[in-house]
Amino acid sequence: MLLPADLPTPLQVLDDPDFARAGVELRLKRDDLAHPTVPGNKWRKLAPNLAYAWETGARGLLTYGGAYSTHLRAVAAAAQALGLPSIGVVRGDELAAAPRNWSLRAAEECGMELRFVARADYRALLTDRRPPAPGWLVLPEGGSNPLAVQGAATVPAEIPDLGPRDLLVCPVGTGGTLAGLAAGLPPGARALGVAVLRGEGYLEREVAALHRATYAREFDNWRITHAHHAGGYGRLTPELTAFADEFEQRHGLPLERRYVAKTLHAVHHAVVTGQLPPGTRVTVVVTGLPDPV
Repeated sequence: MLLPADLPTPLQVLDDPDFARAGVELRLKRDDLAHPTVPGNKWRKLAPNLAYAWETGARGLLTYGGAYSTHLRAVAAAAQALGLPSIGVVRGDELAAAPRNWSLRAAEECGMELRFVARADYRALLTDRRPPAPGWLVLPEGGSNPLAVQGAATVPAEIPDLGPRDLLVCPVGTGGTLAGLAAGLPPGARALGVAVLRGEGYLEREVAALHRATYAREFDNWRITHAHHAGGYGRLTPELTAFADEFEQRHGLPLERRYVAKTLHAVHHAVVTGQLPPGTRVTVVVTGLPDPV
């Protein structure tokens, strides 16, 4: 397999007093440990696309993202490992002349050519998805397409004994990971997505569309909560930061803040407010690594 990962990723049980008082079990599916340079849900979603690129003799990879896009970095690293050129279309032409942040710098260090476009033009390019030259594979923003959904759908099979008391939880940015998790669940188990950006209604439509495109059907075993995005993508509130700091100190586990911390905060809120009945077993998919200090 291209870019072999360390699978199955560990399943870590956490002893958390708030969860224990509520009679709810908390586990972490440590997909952040899947691969050193293409970690977490990025490996799950990219691996089938990379296999397709290799099998079809793709000449390069083009994709899209913002200034701190984990997806851009992952595609850059994957393309480098395959010996392919890569292009990243970056939202915000004002960034072109600015000093590179750590994320964009990491993508360039892997050989990715960055092309900065005006924010007003960026959405149209996402729809157009025109390859820069014949033979290039174009990946959508966040990497969410039917192949990516199939990749994410392999996660539940690595978790033993899933059933009616189980809730599998993940962050939602573009919907591909949630779509895959829901499709891969056995009967009775359910999936919860935690929106990390403003997108009520839109994200539900995206997940449903991915299900139709991948499986020619829809699933009714999932939902998305929109109460914990902290104001938008990449935004953090003092409450969220305080929760993440306390969680890290309590469990000795550094948290990625834009996705993972928001997801755990949402689950914790559901537990302490009595939204999850006793006996529920929650498994949070840790989708990525903390940002470098």
